[in-house]
Amino acid sequence: MTIATDIRESLRIAFDALRANKARGVLTTLGIIIGIVAVVLTMTAANGLRNRFRESFSAVGTDVLYVSRMPWVVMDDFFLYRNRPNIELREARTLERKLRGKAIVNPTINGNRDLLYRTETMSGVDVIGTTDKQTRMSSAQPQSGRFLMAFDVLYKRHVCVIGTDVKDGLFGTVDPVNKRLQIGRTRFRVIGVMEKQGGSFLGGPNFDRQVFIPITSFVRVFGGDHGRTDVMVAVKAPTQEAMEDLEYTLIGEMRKIRALRPAERDNFSVNKLDTLVGSFNSVMGVVLLVGLLVTGISLFVGAVGVMNIMFVSVTERTREIGIRKAIGATRRSILLQFLLEASAIGLFGGLVGIVLAAILTAVINAVLMPASVSVPIVVLAVAVSISVGVLAGVVPAYRAARMDPIEALRYE
Repeated sequence: MTIATDIRESLRIAFDALRANKARGVLTTLGIIIGIVAVVLTMTAANGLRNRFRESFSAVGTDVLYVSRMPWVVMDDFFLYRNRPNIELREARTLERKLRGKAIVNPTINGNRDLLYRTETMSGVDVIGTTDKQTRMSSAQPQSGRFLMAFDVLYKRHVCVIGTDVKDGLFGTVDPVNKRLQIGRTRFRVIGVMEKQGGSFLGGPNFDRQVFIPITSFVRVFGGDHGRTDVMVAVKAPTQEAMEDLEYTLIGEMRKIRALRPAERDNFSVNKLDTLVGSFNSVMGVVLLVGLLVTGISLFVGAVGVMNIMFVSVTERTREIGIRKAIGATRRSILLQFLLEASAIGLFGGLVGIVLAAILTAVINAVLMPASVSVPIVVLAVAVSISVGVLAGVVPAYRAARMDPIEALRYE
């Protein structure tokens, strides 16, 4: 008898046994079902969070360095940073002169302000003072109207470009271009609406709830937060490969601008998207570890259930095993029969788990974040469920294969 014939015959006997004990098979697979649901949801949630992260922070720019007073991620003592002096607009302009021809430099100032259009209001909207170079720092572009131009900044014009959330919240279906919007106590004319960028993520900035105005108008109207300007300077590298050299140049120029002695520490920070990505990956690593630990416990419970039911199945069919051995069945065919039965139980639990996880993933996608069950995740779930079944069935199958046919035939 060939291995293929053994497998075919063993599969037939295994599925006949499962059909004869449907209720027991379903109850046995509950642990595996829960484990597979946990596996699939953990992986889809992780992928969804990564996709949401990339979508939300695509506006930051992967080839842009950001000079600011504070680092985006504080890895050591916060008190080392809190007394740093603000970065002033004159320093940003000096940096722009020094890097002319090497990089694009764009200073920004931001603060929260209340908006008013007729009777509609929005509170705590992020108002950003910037220049015409803002759109060269990221992929975000206006979907209607235009963005700020150099003469808007030069002549301190009271014009603004709004995000889609601001448009929907204040103007509804009305075209906001050329309408007058009140920011704080000052009226600005809307000249453009930015394309949708995906909103906030895990408490991060909501790029659709922003208003851009000329940085010179921001300083004149608002004077900077608390009467002083705290500027963040975006510096765009000419190519992705030039990022590292530009970072060293940028640090050196900022130290010169601030007249720092060689022994003094930097009193500014240079941030980039890689910093956020690294922190996000660290958090996701912990989340995945915890999720897989819970999943492992569920699958272990499922494996114990399969093993117990296989021991019961071997005991119930002792006489059948004896008859099969008496008419020539080999140890290999008996072993394969029970291993395939155990793997079939695992596969059944895995398929049910995948269906339930797909339903829950659809709910997550509709309510929380973009998520989908991908083919690699399905393949992984099927492989895990079959592996759990096989591992749980090894000992019972080995016990059945080692039975003495004479003793098995005597069993009542």
